[in-house]
Amino acid sequence: MQLSRASQTPWSTPERYWPELSDATAHLDPPYGVISLDALAHNAFDMLDRAQGTPIRVASKSVRVRGVIDAVLALPGYAGVLAYTLPEALWLATASADGPAIDDVVVAYPTADRAALRRLGTSPELAGRVTIMVDSVAQLDFVDAAIAPAQRESIRVCLELDASWDSKLLGHLGVRRSPVHSVADARAIAETIVARSGFTLVGMMGYEAQIAGLVNRPPGNPPRAALVKWIQKRSAAELAERRGLAVASVRQVADLEFVNGGGTGSIESTVAEEAVTEVAAGSGLFGPHLFDNYAHFHPAPAAAFALSVVRKPTPDLAVLLGGGWIASGPTAANRTPKIAWPEGLAMLPREGAGEVQSPVSGPAAPGLTVGDRVWLRHTKAGEISEHLDEFAIVSGGAVVDTLPTYRGQGRVFL
Repeated sequence: MQLSRASQTPWSTPERYWPELSDATAHLDPPYGVISLDALAHNAFDMLDRAQGTPIRVASKSVRVRGVIDAVLALPGYAGVLAYTLPEALWLATASADGPAIDDVVVAYPTADRAALRRLGTSPELAGRVTIMVDSVAQLDFVDAAIAPAQRESIRVCLELDASWDSKLLGHLGVRRSPVHSVADARAIAETIVARSGFTLVGMMGYEAQIAGLVNRPPGNPPRAALVKWIQKRSAAELAERRGLAVASVRQVADLEFVNGGGTGSIESTVAEEAVTEVAAGSGLFGPHLFDNYAHFHPAPAAAFALSVVRKPTPDLAVLLGGGWIASGPTAANRTPKIAWPEGLAMLPREGAGEVQSPVSGPAAPGLTVGDRVWLRHTKAGEISEHLDEFAIVSGGAVVDTLPTYRGQGRVFL
């Protein structure tokens, strides 16, 4: 599968886009997933434009389709993968029938998988391609206990800096990840890593969730939009200064190959930092509905899934089979799938999206009959792949390929 800049934007006209997807996949039985090749290409190139020449490392958690990862990495401007588990990273870094070896994989989260660490440490090839994440001495001790320094290749290590913001007005903003927050924290653990045998400190990263993950154009809520934009601006300024100082201090003790930051929602502010050498992004490739309400970028809805109407309890209601594909995070209405087509449908407030059935109502519901398809979009990106074995790839009104998900290749990493 190859990606090229799309010459048209059919997704901007829903009355054309979704019926075309329905016609192209009429031979398939729901539930099934579809990726629009044109929309995916649009999103991939749009992120490159936003990055302004800074390399983008593909966040695999937000894709979980190896064929898509490979196609995106073939584009100039994308380099390497940010994986979410060590077993996944080892799989991606190994050539097999599942796909070619990816020679630069950073694991975004610390690992406690002893078998995977032993496999990493006893393979010169994998040890040269995979970098693990650390933020404490305890994690270094765990690696040593799994496979002693004298018995292994040197393990490539990335140090995670806490990128959250401690606002005097609003308190802690961001996600609870690394305990390494200050410049002194970063310098101290960097010196410890460098002093220990069996480890090589090669990178730093920080994920500014309070910037990348906050919707800054919530519909019908101008006060919240103003507050979020204020948070993002103030937090970006604080982080740029602190990360710059931390990176400069760590570079005095280690020759860093990369400094990774950001996410799809913060590409612009992240690449503006002089200390950052690459940005991580993945969700923007699929364009889930979480990103419909960002003010500074507008990804196309590249990935979606179709469900069947299977019953009509009343003339003005239709029931879909399945639909409870709930996204991670705080339980709320914005974590449920969004009905994309037909327009004029909504979940019932007292039932919502169910594991085996999802009733829908609205102006379009009376016109639905048993066997009709309803298109939905997941709140977040890669999680949709956990429900599907494959995606149909659609372009020019036809299915041009199918790509297995991690699940379809027998790979479930969490």
